[in-house]
Amino acid sequence: MRPISELMSLKGRKALLTGGAGHIGLALSQALVELGAIVAIADLDKDECKKRADELNEIGNGRAWALPVNLLDEQSTRQAVQMVLQQEGGLDILVHCAAFVGTTNFPGWGVPFDQQSLTAWDAALRVNLSAAFILAQESQKALETSGHGSVILVSSIYGMVGPDMSIYEGTAMTNPAGYGASKGGLLQLTRYLATVFAPKVRVNAITPGGVWRGQPEIFVNRYEKRTPLGRMGMEEDFKGAVAYLASDLSTYVTGQNLVVDGGWTAW
Repeated sequence: MRPISELMSLKGRKALLTGGAGHIGLALSQALVELGAIVAIADLDKDECKKRADELNEIGNGRAWALPVNLLDEQSTRQAVQMVLQQEGGLDILVHCAAFVGTTNFPGWGVPFDQQSLTAWDAALRVNLSAAFILAQESQKALETSGHGSVILVSSIYGMVGPDMSIYEGTAMTNPAGYGASKGGLLQLTRYLATVFAPKVRVNAITPGGVWRGQPEIFVNRYEKRTPLGRMGMEEDFKGAVAYLASDLSTYVTGQNLVVDGGWTAW
């Protein structure tokens, strides 16, 4: 029986992580690098990708490198996988964290429902959901030959439950319909891929709850009152989840949704 230290090690494993320049994406990338993985930090902003990769390379153990990608574009999305395969010679871990979120600046997105545009809806589904389909399709063969293939899709509590719009009252915050719809789709895609990619590749989801990033106090108070653990999440709360699902700690786990929400969806 292997010791925990060996089961959790990602030494030498190659990972592609979209949304790596974002808050949660950086935390997930950091966890993978700390465990020894080689991580391609994929995001839209080339400079931010490079900045994040440089920060991660100061950690040691594994390493990171920048991989600019436009997930709205199918060719760019497929090329991201091919770039990893060309540079690293394989792929063991695929994490899709990139997404349109409530604060994304896109016309017709972060506005009341009757003003939300189909263009914004389509763009969000393309980045949040369709990109996961493309990435999984493009990386399937490499993941199957890995011997440690793991796909992790980052969903949201709003892929599981509807939003309580009352917690946003009196703030400029909102919750676009395309966000929850796309995140719910990711959970079903997780189950689909888990059966189709089995037995050589495991596919699971991580579902974060709300993360504190300086939101208005009135919103934070309302959110915390509805959360059994009494606080919003922090980026480091998700490091253990990705470490578990990416490593051999979870070799008999597939098709699952690991909810990291402080208990928000428990009632």
